Amino acid sequence: MMACAPFTPLRLTSSRIGLGTWGLGGGTDWGGDGDEKDISSVIAAALDAGINLIDTAPAYGWGRAEERTGNAIKKCRSRVILADKCGIVRNESGRPDHDLRPKTVVSQCHASLRRLHTDYIDLYLIHWPDPKVPLTDVLETMERLREAGKIRAVGLCNVDGALLKQALSLTSVECVQNNLSLLHACQNEVLSICLERHIGFMAYGALGGGILSGKYKKQPNFRRADARRYFYKYYVGENFFKAQLTADRVKKVAERKKTPPSAVAAAWVLAQKGVSHVLCGARSVRQVRENAQAAGLTLTKEEMDFLEYGH
Repeated sequence: MMACAPFTPLRLTSSRIGLGTWGLGGGTDWGGDGDEKDISSVIAAALDAGINLIDTAPAYGWGRAEERTGNAIKKCRSRVILADKCGIVRNESGRPDHDLRPKTVVSQCHASLRRLHTDYIDLYLIHWPDPKVPLTDVLETMERLREAGKIRAVGLCNVDGALLKQALSLTSVECVQNNLSLLHACQNEVLSICLERHIGFMAYGALGGGILSGKYKKQPNFRRADARRYFYKYYVGENFFKAQLTADRVKKVAERKKTPPSAVAAAWVLAQKGVSHVLCGARSVRQVRENAQAAGLTLTKEEMDFLEYGH
C-alpha cells in the first residue's frame, strides 16, 4: 500500500510519492513529444499504484503537460491532488523567463485551470523567485486566488531559508518544493524550518534527472535544449563520471534489496528528516511502477551511509 502524508491545514492526504510531469510535456526539454495514449497510460498507472499527487507547471512543454494531465484526469479529478505553479513565462526569444507580476500570476492561474479541466488547484506554488517583483505583491495575489477558491493552498519552489522566512511572515505556506537528491543534498536550513513550522517539503530531482536510475552507462549526447543538459548538471563532463560513482552505489543497494535503483534513490530522499513527499518523473508505465516502490522501501542506517558516503 502506498504510504501517505497529510497536507494538514487542507485536511488532504497525499501519496508520499508524486508524479512529476515535466517529461510528459514533450518538446525539446526531455527529448521528444511522446504519444498521447502512452502519456495517459502513465498517469493511469500512477493512480493504480496509489500515487494521487501529480505535479505540473505551465512551463512544462509550454502548457502541454497541463493539457495532457487534464485530459487524463478529467473523469477522476476528485482522486487527484494537483500541484501547479506560476511565474515562468516564455520571453520574446522563446526562452524561459521569470515573471511574478500580479497580472501574470492571475492570468497563468486561469490558463492552467482551463488546460487542466478543473475549477481549482490544490497546491499552487511560485515556480522560481522573481527579484523584480516584491514577494508581498506575489503572495497577496495568491491569497486573493485562494479566497476566490481558485487555489486551495500556497507553496514555494526553489527557495532558500531567508526567502522562506520572509514568506512565512506574510502568509501561510503549505509546502516547499526544492531540489533534493543524493547528488544535491544541501537543504538543511529549509528542511529545519519546514519541520519547525509543520510545512510540507516536496523534493524534486530525486533521481538526478534520471541518472540515478542507472540507465546511462556512458555519457549521453543530449541536445543543448534538453533539460538533462542545462538544468541537471550531472550529464556533462567530469560531473557525469562523479555521478556514476553514486549511481553505482545505488545499483548495489538495489541489487541487495531486489528492487529497482530508482526506488532506492527516491527512498533515500524520503528518509531525510523533514521530507514529506518526493516527486519522480516517469515516461513509461514501468518507470511509474518502479518509482512507486520507494514508498514501501526501508533503508538501514548502514545502507543510507553507504549511499551517501560510500562506506
